[in-house]
Amino acid sequence: MLYFVPTPIGNIQDISLRTVELLQNADILLCEDTRVTKKLLALLGKKFGLSHHVEKFYSLHSHNEESVIDKLDSEMFKKTVLYLSDAGMPCISDPGVKLIRYVQQNGIEYEVLPGANAAVTAYASSGFEEKEFLFFGFLPHKKTERKNSLQYILNSGYNTILYEAPHRIKKLINEIKDIDKDRVLFVQKEISKLHQKWFKQSAANIAKLFETQNLKGEWVVIIKGKKGQISNITKDDILALEIPKKQKAKLLNKITGRNIKDIYEELIDC
Repeated sequence: MLYFVPTPIGNIQDISLRTVELLQNADILLCEDTRVTKKLLALLGKKFGLSHHVEKFYSLHSHNEESVIDKLDSEMFKKTVLYLSDAGMPCISDPGVKLIRYVQQNGIEYEVLPGANAAVTAYASSGFEEKEFLFFGFLPHKKTERKNSLQYILNSGYNTILYEAPHRIKKLINEIKDIDKDRVLFVQKEISKLHQKWFKQSAANIAKLFETQNLKGEWVVIIKGKKGQISNITKDDILALEIPKKQKAKLLNKITGRNIKDIYEELIDC
């Protein structure tokens, strides 16, 4: 059987008892980064006395996911197999989705364990009351794609969760400020770690604060949606954008809920 196992996003004590038990009994580990997983096992050994008998470690990350899956022997899943991303929940802005599809298509029993997730933790910390929100993960890096995505988010009317790296967080805040300086943001870094910190102010105020702040660490940014501003963005509006088909597929997924891959294939055929 295959288990998708979330790992701590910061504090090692956030590991669940069930995860520790599964790691102790695992035969095979599929890992986003085998080095990170082995370090985690060593820390758990020191902290909780975890011992394991893992026979094989496989590297399975966003750049090799398809090629590794193509070589998998379904017989291996008769043993206890775990998939672990480096931190947080597999399949949420992390590898694992293609592996989910593989086991579904091959009738292999699997289970996803609940656990740490930066987006949900930050949203619960934000104080925003709305139960509906959008999750975008990391924005595209290319200028046009990034600008179009951000415009869509700011006009959607929904609170929206983004991830951002430390070397781009100041750029992101300034991009938001340049579009809507009064937009309320909740930004949080290093969730559950020693130096975790949060800010909740207008984009303009946070941009000013960030001139003197230590910005090292992984960030979650939540953009407050404006009530009554849910835009009438349609499928035709998105199709008319001069952006790559992959980005169009992602935007269409947000308003239709359809599978990104299916949308992308339709766009290619057009």
